[in-house]
Amino acid sequence: MEFCPECGAMMLPSNGVLKCNKCGYSNDMGSDDEYKLSRDIKAENTVKNLGEDIDVGPVTNETCPECGNDKATYKMLQTRSADEAPTRIFTCTKCKHTWRAYD
Repeated sequence: MEFCPECGAMMLPSNGVLKCNKCGYSNDMGSDDEYKLSRDIKAENTVKNLGEDIDVGPVTNETCPECGNDKATYKMLQTRSADEAPTRIFTCTKCKHTWRAYD
């Protein structure tokens, strides 16, 4: 596989010439170069539908501000600069309300 030195796009073979379809740059293929272009793409159904509401992640005792339920799943994300504490994002196990907590 060859890439265009001008724009970085993939170059495709056509009549003994490698040509960039993005910027138009072309280059002669060497006599020893062998290129094969195939558009045969075999799709695989690798995505598994596990249902609509699956609670994944750890569960903690946290009171939901919407319904008052005392269980929530949480995840931690670094939403601010690296020297600050991560943000905890809670999701109520009963009503699915989401809220944040900062340390």
